[in-house]
This record gives sequence, C-alpha cells and structure tokens, in this order.
Amino acid sequence: MNDKMQVEAIKRGTVIDHIPSGQGLKILNRLQLINDKIRLTVGLNLPSGQFGSKDIIKVENWLFSKDEANELALFAPDATINIIEEYDVVSKFHMELPDELTGIFPCPNTNCITHSEPVDSRFSVKVSGDKVRLRCHYCEKMFRKELVIDSA
Repeated sequence: MNDKMQVEAIKRGTVIDHIPSGQGLKILNRLQLINDKIRLTVGLNLPSGQFGSKDIIKVENWLFSKDEANELALFAPDATINIIEEYDVVSKFHMELPDELTGIFPCPNTNCITHSEPVDSRFSVKVSGDKVRLRCHYCEKMFRKELVIDSA
C-alpha cells in the first residue's frame, strides 16, 4: 500500500510549499484567491520530513513574482515558491522578508494617521535573531509581527 498522498499536478502556476501548519489559510486569506475563477489545491497539516507537518498551496495559472511571494514571508519565512510550466518546476526560490511592506497590513495603532487619511500603511521590517518586528513609518510605533498579521 502506498502511504504517500497524491496531489494533482498543475500544468502551469505556482506552488507554495513548506508553509508552517496553520499558516496556509492565513496566506489564502491574504491572497484573496478564493473565487470561482482561480483553481486552487490546498493541503493542510500534511506530513513533512523537515517540519513534521506543513501546509501547501497550488495556484493554477498564476506565476508569483519574488515581490508577491516576499509579501507573504511574515506568514511563512521558510516557504518555497515553485514556478511550474508544462508540469515541470522551471524556477524555485525561498521567500525573503522585505526591508519594507507598503499597503499590505493595517497599522495596529488605531490612532495612526493611516486609519483616518488616504495613505497606505508602511512598515520597515526589523529582524533580530528569530524575532521579527515592524515599525510603522507614520506613528513610528514598533510591533511584533504576530500583532500586525493578526490585525489584518
């Protein structure tokens, strides 16, 4: 008996692999891909030799750029992006935390000008060891990454 799970291959698109368990749905929500025009394959809590368990997302007919992928690095900093053409991986890269995030997450500070003026939120990303913090450009407050991504 084959104990490997079979997931349908995609002809063209993007596979986000090695997502920490529990982050797959957050990434889907962030991407706002759930509609009747995008074909998705989502695996949650799948076995992983490297992490114990993982989530995976396959998006057909959408080739992620590095910039698009890096916007998701707060959710899954060790995830791998695989670009698929004709069922083959033609490009593979890891997500990397960008130095700055603009217009992606609201500022958790409800008194920040981004909540009352027509400006996009803007955070600089600060990494210290395994801790990631975001500093708002406008109110200059520093936030744990979890606080920022959970407020989205």
